[in-house]
Amino acid sequence: MKPASDIAFTPAVKALQTARGSRASYARMEDRGGFRTRITDELADFIAAVDTAYLATANAEGQSYAQHRGGPRGFIRLIGPATLAFADYTGNRQYISAGNLAENDKAFLFLMDYAHRRRIKIWGRARVITDDAVLIEQLLPEDYRARAEQAILFEVEAWDINCPQHIPIKIDAADVAETVSRLEARIETIEAENAALIAKLERKP
Repeated sequence: MKPASDIAFTPAVKALQTARGSRASYARMEDRGGFRTRITDELADFIAAVDTAYLATANAEGQSYAQHRGGPRGFIRLIGPATLAFADYTGNRQYISAGNLAENDKAFLFLMDYAHRRRIKIWGRARVITDDAVLIEQLLPEDYRARAEQAILFEVEAWDINCPQHIPIKIDAADVAETVSRLEARIETIEAENAALIAKLERKP
């Protein structure tokens, strides 16, 4: 049985790994089954916290395309043991990803968490759902100002975690605003306490 990592480690990739000295370590990983295939609690928690992702597809000729997908945290939903789904909002109406998936269902999700320097790669197959209004409505995040034109269902075949090396730390603006607001409130409280103490001292004979 082929290891799950063969979804990415083609013969050409393995030959290059051999030439550059990394094949032995990846061969040991292959002996353990390769990439993970089951959606674990760790992956589910990561997905629930993600607010940005990149969906990569390719057409029948192999021409690749990557498109950003985003929304509130948790916009990607786990709807089955190996199935992810998210609402696909109306955009510039180029339909490149949808067109690619119509002729080649192989797809790839790249998930980033810049604040904690984490990234997860997910290989699988995807399809566009346009005829299930109930599902599309269920996948639309609550109180999110967007119109869902369709849904993307992604069947996970393998996934892997990258090391944090070279990932720049970027903090979400909403998290920064929340922290600043707490600090401003704390400063206001301290300034009021200081003013009260100064007034009390000035009243003393």
